[in-house]
Amino acid sequence: MTRPEPPTALRGELDSERQYLAEARDALRRMREQAEKLLDVGAGVGGDAYAAERLGFTLTRRVAQLSDQADTPLFFGRLDLTDASDDGSTRYYIGRRHVTDDASHPLVLDWRAPVSRAFYRASTREPLGVAVRRRFGSSGGELTSFEDDHLDRGQEAGASSRILTDEIERPRVGPMRDIVATIQPEQDELVRADLSVSLCVQGGPGTGKTAVGLHRAAYLLFTHRHRLERGGVLVVGPNRALIQFVSSVLPALGELDVEQISIGELYPVDARHIDEPAVDVLKHDVRMAALLHRALWRQVVPAQAPVTVTHGSSRFTLGPDALDRVVDEVTQSSPTYATGRDRLRARVVSRLQRQIELRHADAPSESWFRSTSRSRPVTRFLDAVWPAVTPEELVHRLLSDRALLAESADGILTEAEQDLLHRPQRARSYRAARWSTSDAYLLDEVAGLIDRPRRYTHIVVDEAQDLSPMQCRALARRSTHGSLTVLGDLAQGTTPWATRSWAETATHLGRPDAAVVPLTTGFRVPSVLMDFANQLVPTLDLDVPVATSLRHDGSLRVRRVADLVAAAVEECRAALAREGSVGLVAPDSLVDDAAQALSRAGLAWGAPEDVTVHRLTLVPATVVKGLEFDTVVALEPARIVAEEPRGLNRLYVVLTRAVSDLVVLHEDPLPSELRTTPDASSAPGAAAQEPAR
Repeated sequence: MTRPEPPTALRGELDSERQYLAEARDALRRMREQAEKLLDVGAGVGGDAYAAERLGFTLTRRVAQLSDQADTPLFFGRLDLTDASDDGSTRYYIGRRHVTDDASHPLVLDWRAPVSRAFYRASTREPLGVAVRRRFGSSGGELTSFEDDHLDRGQEAGASSRILTDEIERPRVGPMRDIVATIQPEQDELVRADLSVSLCVQGGPGTGKTAVGLHRAAYLLFTHRHRLERGGVLVVGPNRALIQFVSSVLPALGELDVEQISIGELYPVDARHIDEPAVDVLKHDVRMAALLHRALWRQVVPAQAPVTVTHGSSRFTLGPDALDRVVDEVTQSSPTYATGRDRLRARVVSRLQRQIELRHADAPSESWFRSTSRSRPVTRFLDAVWPAVTPEELVHRLLSDRALLAESADGILTEAEQDLLHRPQRARSYRAARWSTSDAYLLDEVAGLIDRPRRYTHIVVDEAQDLSPMQCRALARRSTHGSLTVLGDLAQGTTPWATRSWAETATHLGRPDAAVVPLTTGFRVPSVLMDFANQLVPTLDLDVPVATSLRHDGSLRVRRVADLVAAAVEECRAALAREGSVGLVAPDSLVDDAAQALSRAGLAWGAPEDVTVHRLTLVPATVVKGLEFDTVVALEPARIVAEEPRGLNRLYVVLTRAVSDLVVLHEDPLPSELRTTPDASSAPGAAAQEPAR
């Protein structure tokens, strides 16, 4: 919904702004054409292959960054300053990317530029040198309206801004959008936090925590471009559905090179085995890290035989005692396992070389050193004392060899816990092993002990309340010298190992000093829905601030029905007649029945991974976290609660996925925590409870 055309007196000014937008689009087109010419010229430039590849990559990315999104205006705001800035200007247009004219004069400033900060932070209390802030309404890429905050006169729309409200409440179909036009001051403060700062953002539903994390990544890339391009930025989510949902935000902001993966893709495994719940929990326990460390380094054993090599007609030997001293020297330097093996090889050959130099005037050649390093005596010694090992080989042996498990777990796990881990029917070879999803984090832990993984300068972690200690360690290894943006809501923790404290999670992530910042103002979920879901919060026994919403639209209907699936089809059909996306959220045990019913009814629907394709998405309750739909039809709350140990937390997630309308359908009685509903009303922003038919 957008505002109507302004009065006649202001229509001329809107036309002027539209003309300025057209000029900016023409300038962006010329910038792109120039970039394309440079790309064509660069393709024929000589030089080494690496330089040519880097030049081509840079120019190709530049062309992509200058693409014009026809359905989105190049700017969404304007600043009129009280005093001229350093370049002599007093007026700046704020948009998603920087646009200049042929003389390199800025026509549109990137929202991340220092001057743009005032667009988000200026107020009548602290105007930051802004006389007038203008917000633009738009539809289909065209300007339709504008609003002015005359900060120099003490006039500010604030939360009552119609344009701001329309943009926040605009129906959506497909993936998550950026929020550059609606960033609030408290969000902007987090977005522009320094690269050296690690943050834990505790945000209730609809507070924009995910958007804050993604926009912080975009801001840091703009501000520290060269450093972050070298080290990389990684965005991690709980599953592929959420990654697909948010994957368009950064490219829309011109950031094309950010890696976005699910937590399970840090160390991909072909998971064909399902662990028992108790085993699953144990494998995510932080004590597994100590166990795996001990199991790996138990592979290093004392030397049992000397190493003898030849030089000319002479033989030179290092005995077991001398070899053990070299092993001790290497282990005391705390290398990774693979580096230690290489270092041991080099030091043993160096000791042998020193013997030769003491008895011969001529030192061994470089080729002698290389060939001796790979010789059979040295390799045999390494394989016996410091054997090469893969993560899969070690973890397979550990879980299938009761003796090795007992030695490694002594003093770490109880005998009962060791029995849980032990799998006597494991495959004979690690190459034929059937892994579980939890095994991935054991494998990743060992891989990190053997050799260091790729490290990123900044990592954004969404839905972090569900991370286990072992998953946290997997992320920490990839951010040894970088910073983190950790996003989540303790009330939405649904895994058996979900944290109850951000301090605990930050410690496992290697950032015990990370600042914990709450976001409590909701902008997406209407208050009638938040109030309904917030009935569950006291029962979760968590020390979290309750989120409240600024929105007073939306609707809630709670229906007790005789045929749950038939009622779900009816509600989905009705919702599809309105504008926006529709999510049918069902307990996992009802998903197949719901899918068959939708197909029989002729309704086109998709799975969570297809959220960009279909307006109607059928979502199991266990994967709905982080997704949003204009209308949500939620089935059988009591069954959602019953199907998981943290069922009330899961229900809280389900009830906060709608950004406009929520319909709750149930055959069984509602959980007692939800028995209280507002008085029935047909007015927007109110709830109604209908009797069973």
